[in-house]
Amino acid sequence: MATDIHTHIVPAGFPAYAGHSGEAAWPSICPAGCGHRHVMIGGGIFRTVPTCTSIAAERLADMDRHGIQRQALSPMPELLSYKFSADDARAMAAVVNNTIGAMVEVAPARFTGLGMVPLQDPALAATALRDLMRDGRFRGVEIGTNIAGVPIGDARFTPFFAAAENLGAAVFVHAFQPSGLDRLIGPPVLGAVAAFPTETALAISGLMTGGMLSRFPGLKIAFSHGGGAFASVLPRLQHGWQALKPLQTLMSESPVKIARRLYYDTLVYDGPTLRHLVDIFGATQLMIGTDYPFEIQEADPLGALAAACLPPETLTLLRTENARRFLGC
Repeated sequence: MATDIHTHIVPAGFPAYAGHSGEAAWPSICPAGCGHRHVMIGGGIFRTVPTCTSIAAERLADMDRHGIQRQALSPMPELLSYKFSADDARAMAAVVNNTIGAMVEVAPARFTGLGMVPLQDPALAATALRDLMRDGRFRGVEIGTNIAGVPIGDARFTPFFAAAENLGAAVFVHAFQPSGLDRLIGPPVLGAVAAFPTETALAISGLMTGGMLSRFPGLKIAFSHGGGAFASVLPRLQHGWQALKPLQTLMSESPVKIARRLYYDTLVYDGPTLRHLVDIFGATQLMIGTDYPFEIQEADPLGALAAACLPPETLTLLRTENARRFLGC
């Protein structure tokens, strides 16, 4: 049995809009048939999701089939609401966090909460994180790689990351509204396939070069989809730090040293790639992630680990031990 740190929820419904950011951006839910629901934004279908996202019994049955003992529950990233006013984002956070918290109450030994906070106001987000961490149902939060276009490595987010380190909160970073979509040729879903990896690599690089990860070395922070393309960027960043004085000025410590204290999920869909991540980041820094329950999910997470042909002691770390350390449970 294993722990899955990358899963998402969508509430069964949303209250009527009563804020100030514009009703068109506020989501609603309508039935889609065949056990699915449409998430509606701006009068159109944004995404169709299975009902099991917010029904504990259905998730638990799927977890048992897949050999998953515990799931960390986090919002569907688009619900993070960074383009809203801080007050509207706080209202959305209440809806999402209440859904997550209620599911944890149903099965506290099986579910752990990673909630959301209004990071467009870093001071307010820090306060919201403190409140959330006092609730035993939550171990941390999910955040996006950028906040309405501002990279999370920007100094303005210092109050939030300071609070996260101080509280021992787990911070799970998910690719969000990635850059480079204008360079892709194909349907919108290609963004999640081809643009998410580069977006995540940029986010990690910015957290390093902006000094955030050195300022808060005790921060427990994890990155989705194996850190995206960052494993390929890291050797270049390391060489640049060794050879180029401007990068030495930006970073007081080696990029490799920083990278090996961060966490990453295993969601790379390929055994040799996963082995490479273990070599690059270390066996103690990777945790199972599936993207359950969306179409792009890894449907056989334990089979995917087995296909990587890793040593038994490494498999134990990836299945459970690393996630326990990250989540603190």
